[in-house]
Amino acid sequence: MKKDAGFWMIILSLCVTSWLAAIDLTSVSTALPTIIDDLHGGSDFVWVGSAFTLASTAILPLSGNIATIFGRQWAVLSFIFLFAVGSAITGSAQNMTAMIAGRTVQGLGGGGILSLAEIIVADLVPLRERGVYQGILGSVWAFASAIGPPIGGALAQAGQWRWLFYMNLPLCAIAFGLTFYFLRLKRPEGSLRDKLARIDWIGNAIIITGSTLTIVALVEGGINHPWNSYQILVPLLIGLALIAFFLVYEFLWVIGEPMVPFDILSNRTTLSGYAGDFMHGLTSIILIYYMPVYFQSTMLATPIRSSIQLFPAAFTIAPIAIVAGISVAVFDHYVAQNVIAWMFQMVGYGLMTTLTKDSSTAAWAGYQVIASIGVGILYPGTTFPVLAPLPISKNAHALAFYTFMRTFSQTFGVTIGATVLQNELSRLLPASFSALFPAGVNIAYAAIPQIPQLPQPLQDEVRVAFASSLQTLWKVVLALAGLGLATTFFMKQIHLHLDTDEQWGQEQKEQTGDVEKATESPSASI
Repeated sequence: MKKDAGFWMIILSLCVTSWLAAIDLTSVSTALPTIIDDLHGGSDFVWVGSAFTLASTAILPLSGNIATIFGRQWAVLSFIFLFAVGSAITGSAQNMTAMIAGRTVQGLGGGGILSLAEIIVADLVPLRERGVYQGILGSVWAFASAIGPPIGGALAQAGQWRWLFYMNLPLCAIAFGLTFYFLRLKRPEGSLRDKLARIDWIGNAIIITGSTLTIVALVEGGINHPWNSYQILVPLLIGLALIAFFLVYEFLWVIGEPMVPFDILSNRTTLSGYAGDFMHGLTSIILIYYMPVYFQSTMLATPIRSSIQLFPAAFTIAPIAIVAGISVAVFDHYVAQNVIAWMFQMVGYGLMTTLTKDSSTAAWAGYQVIASIGVGILYPGTTFPVLAPLPISKNAHALAFYTFMRTFSQTFGVTIGATVLQNELSRLLPASFSALFPAGVNIAYAAIPQIPQLPQPLQDEVRVAFASSLQTLWKVVLALAGLGLATTFFMKQIHLHLDTDEQWGQEQKEQTGDVEKATESPSASI
């Protein structure tokens, strides 16, 4: 597609929609205590954040199906509308039930928005040039992640937390207008009945049920029920079994429009890309999620200050993602970038294992930057091995599953971090302090608000226990980064084509005849 003003307005609309999903996901964390207090929440507080994650993850495989059957523009507009409705519900919520319901609707819209942004960029930009634009979208996400928590904290302190959600409404209107006017991609023909009949309803039911059960278990584990209880193990095992069965079902029994066609998982390079994407989700979310825990527990930072102390990571990821995309376009290579990225992460997380309660600013800021270089490279980096061996007609399905893998792995990453900290803190905290927290409580988040008021030497003992527990967590992340590096051993370097899928090209003044068959790139034999 010609990169004229219309093209850049489409990119702007995708940036606005991505901003909506990212800022909403990251800003709520620092406002959560105020929201819970105002709405008289109890143990269901965890679902204010998790309902969004659960819904956005569950909708992702379906989003590719919807985009292929109904067309890109209709799909994006529907997801923006859902996000706006969810924002209105949460902003006006008078109780926790309404808040959680609104967050669920927001999650459905947000997940679809993120998936469609990747798909539309793939429709408009050849694979070799695509990393630049994926880097731009990744930068939007990183910037929103950086300023979201301070915005949430500031509005909560001013007693205006509802504006976290109300401010989405004018942005939704802008995104809706830009998308409606400029995103005129070709639309598939057929009646509504025919299109509905093409949706893989059984596969959707399987993956949504499996994802829901798994995420519910991950969210509830260690908080409302012990990890070894049947309340956690039963849904977790059934959920994982259903996800595995979903792939078998898609490969063997779906004839029409499978959500995950067999050929997108039939070569080692694509599989290595998905594996790298999964590992990237784990390591990146642990960095963003648990560095503030380090600042608040060992350095006694406030939630807002701890968000600001994360700026070295956020503002490294954004430009590095763009530079990584440019390097792929210039050199027509992606394997080396993936290898370098994982090596940077291993060095960064290795250095983080030395952080203590007395570490200098240069140490905790510098180590963040090193790890974040690796995180930033991988935002566009893992898409190339996924897509390079595939025909361009499979972009939508491949990218929807790619986004699903990343989002699903981030849920696992938060759980891994919580489990490591829970086990280590239970072992290392002074008995007189840990006895204050009943069994099943997330010790880290329950203990952090108490630390500044503790007398000496108890306060220093607790801070040391947190620093040591986090050192163990960084060792775990270091091992995960090592597994990420191992995924690159299975990647082949494949020439990145300069074709786009004409089936989804920008509409011309007149559209006649049948839609041309998508031009497929030569698939390497792998």
